[in-house]
Amino acid sequence: MDRDREPRVIDVEKWSRRSQFELFQSFGFPYFSLTASVDVAPLRALLKRKGISFTIGWVHALAGAANAVPALRQRMREDKVIEHETVHPSTTILTDDEQFSFCNLPYDENLDTFAREAERRIGEARRSASLFVEPDRDDFLFMTAIPWISFTAFVHPAPLDPPDYVPRFAWGRFEEEGDRIVLPLNIQAHHGLVDGIHVARFYERVLERIAGAKGPSV
Repeated sequence: MDRDREPRVIDVEKWSRRSQFELFQSFGFPYFSLTASVDVAPLRALLKRKGISFTIGWVHALAGAANAVPALRQRMREDKVIEHETVHPSTTILTDDEQFSFCNLPYDENLDTFAREAERRIGEARRSASLFVEPDRDDFLFMTAIPWISFTAFVHPAPLDPPDYVPRFAWGRFEEEGDRIVLPLNIQAHHGLVDGIHVARFYERVLERIAGAKGPSV
């Protein structure tokens, strides 16, 4: 992906979302969070066949789904609303001393290409004492796993002054329900840019990617 490509600047004066954006800009806590259960059995089976870890394959699916929803690629930068062409997952990794590090993974639509680079970077992050923070970048999707518990709600830490516009995602432990393998999937986003309809479209894209794992095209 070409990270040097400048994002599109949205003309707020002509933006259909201007009123909603200005409303939530005035809120002390402008974020909203939603959690829903997702059956990942087809994707998990595909990843096992391909020899790709579930974490890497799942992060790829979430990043692909988020990139398909323009609102999840939009950010506020200084006094401008921008829209990136591509955004990339940045996920927490449990380190060897049971702390965590951030690992930034360049998104590629091809799963195998993405997985090769992700495996290398995750291996480095596990052995590193650095958080790998890149504060000058806003083309991320922040992700984290809580694989020890299955939760029904989740709130992410996020700055308030100024607020942060990067969407955040979390998922929990697998639960077997017959032939289904279900996990909770959470998304938190700035309400000035993202509404319920955008979150619904994100979940739809996730489900489409999971369903596609049953066929030969994934």
